Amino acid sequence: MSSAHLPGRRRALATLVAAPLLAAGCGFQLRGPRPMPFDTIYLGMYEYSELAAAIRRQIQAGSTTRVVSRPEDAAVRLEVLADAKEKFILALNTQGRVREYQLRHRFSFRLVDKNGQEIIAPNEILLRRDLAFDDSQVLAKEQEEILLYRDMQGDLVQQLMRRLSSARMPDAPPKP
Repeated sequence: MSSAHLPGRRRALATLVAAPLLAAGCGFQLRGPRPMPFDTIYLGMYEYSELAAAIRRQIQAGSTTRVVSRPEDAAVRLEVLADAKEKFILALNTQGRVREYQLRHRFSFRLVDKNGQEIIAPNEILLRRDLAFDDSQVLAKEQEEILLYRDMQGDLVQQLMRRLSSARMPDAPPKP
């Protein structure tokens, strides 16, 4: 090893060591879980669906909020108004065969408290992904479609968590 490269390596090593210290010193912090403004939630959807399981896991991992199995035990209820996966043709080739699809996942919901008062008005999350299609690779494209829908579900759960954590709970009525 030549001695000409040592000062450059030392400088690079010093930079690598200093960068995290500078980032920590300026107050930088990774975005962690955001607390939910309610203690318990009921998910108004089929309990064993993949989406319900993903939402339940995210709530349990990222907050102190508990998911309950009965609506009367919950401080709030997540009411699912629509949950649809759609597939549209975007482009055709010169033979009239599909060349590109657009996959969509549409999720509409609202959040209500025990008394039925709306905390989050009806809201919609719409996710889109484009999928190039080739007749000679049908199995591969089916797998890609499944992966894209799974990716959209993950994005949907993250967006839903952000919206739920930013909900404003109504003030408690004054006690007599």
